[in-house]
Amino acid sequence: LFQAMEKDIIAAFSDGEPEEIMSSAFKLKVTREDIHTLRSLCWLNDEIINFYMCLLVERSKKEGNPSVHAFSTFFYPKLISDGYRAVRRWTRDVDLFKKDLILVPIHLRVHWALVVIDVRKKTIKYFDSMAQKGDKICEALFQYLQEESREKRNVELTLSEWTLHSMNSNEIPQQRNGSDCGVFMCKYADYISRDKRINFTQKNMPYFRRKMVWEIIHQQLL
Repeated sequence: LFQAMEKDIIAAFSDGEPEEIMSSAFKLKVTREDIHTLRSLCWLNDEIINFYMCLLVERSKKEGNPSVHAFSTFFYPKLISDGYRAVRRWTRDVDLFKKDLILVPIHLRVHWALVVIDVRKKTIKYFDSMAQKGDKICEALFQYLQEESREKRNVELTLSEWTLHSMNSNEIPQQRNGSDCGVFMCKYADYISRDKRINFTQKNMPYFRRKMVWEIIHQQLL
């Protein structure tokens, strides 16, 4: 199996038409150029991250896994620039409050981070592989949840019942270079969406990148 996977990965990384569609699902398309952002030391782009988040959501539908909703990378910038009204319809087909976990990828110009809203535990946590603080981001997303709750189910959320927390560098693995933030973010989401302890390190990144190539091309998580 591993040899067959390696063959697929080498083929995906080889030269070819940048615009060639390598994978298409969830109303998303991933091109060869997108896949090449998974080469070592490249920054992941929106297309790769959004496709991977959709794979996590698909897996969550299987029995025994927490139910997961993942927002697109374009959700948070839209919320911040235009307010709740601009993103109100993003959840017209989903009841966030019936989910266990909500994943929100955050793009900070040249850095990726992740917010995880655990509806079961009433926590909003910010995961950053460079240990930056995301308290304001957590607050903005709590306000979004408050409006969503008012709008969709006429229930007030009380801040005192919720815990908002930026994860510290001793709580989650940290990157040791300037290029792996996107992979760290995806793998935080992968482990959390299985209720698994986050125990990978920087050393796992080259393997994770190659594995993600195969998973995206074959539209299934290993």
